[in-house]
Amino acid sequence: MCKDVEKTDSIHQSLADKGLLPHEHLVDTGYVDANLLVESRRKYGIELIGPVRNNVSWQAKNPEAYDLSRFQINWKTQQATCPQGVKSSPKRRFKIDKWNNKEILFKFPRKTCRECQFRHLCTRSKTEPRELSLRPQEEHLALVERRKEQKTQTWSKKYNQRAGVEGTISQAVRGFGLRECRYVGLSKVHLQHILTATAMNAIRLFAWFEGVPFAKTRVSSFAKLAPD
Repeated sequence: MCKDVEKTDSIHQSLADKGLLPHEHLVDTGYVDANLLVESRRKYGIELIGPVRNNVSWQAKNPEAYDLSRFQINWKTQQATCPQGVKSSPKRRFKIDKWNNKEILFKFPRKTCRECQFRHLCTRSKTEPRELSLRPQEEHLALVERRKEQKTQTWSKKYNQRAGVEGTISQAVRGFGLRECRYVGLSKVHLQHILTATAMNAIRLFAWFEGVPFAKTRVSSFAKLAPD
């Protein structure tokens, strides 16, 4: 099964072939990755607007711990400096993560890490030194910048333009059978989509004029167990 993130570039290429490339493309988290933030801008001139996943490491959840943001990265020398001023080994390694993304590994001196009095804020390993896994420079900086942006009101207001998209798709699929094509041929399928969209607009206008309230968001069985 193809993942959403694997379709982002092909969607942009399809839009480019039709001369329909937007300046901004609002998508959900599944279609965003660090390399796509960089490549969408470089290859298509598109600003990919979508939230990236937050840093979920245990260090990031502890305000006193040494998460990635506490380290200084010198991209020219390809070395990282920890909050105690210790530099990583000049010999770095590269790897491919489980999502097929390239990463740079920064490893700190074993002896220095073992003797550091702040080790408990940095790593949970009993013997191994701290190691950082970073994306290449452009991707890393794009990821850091997006994580900062998505916490601002300005970014949230822009991304809120996407509100309602999932509900519209759900209505089209559940109420109008959008996933099934009744005819053979691209032109006929396109006509069906136009008629479906027209019917949805008519239904929504009628509901608006009649004052029909919006349906409540579905609450999962597990969420219902939570106390008020």
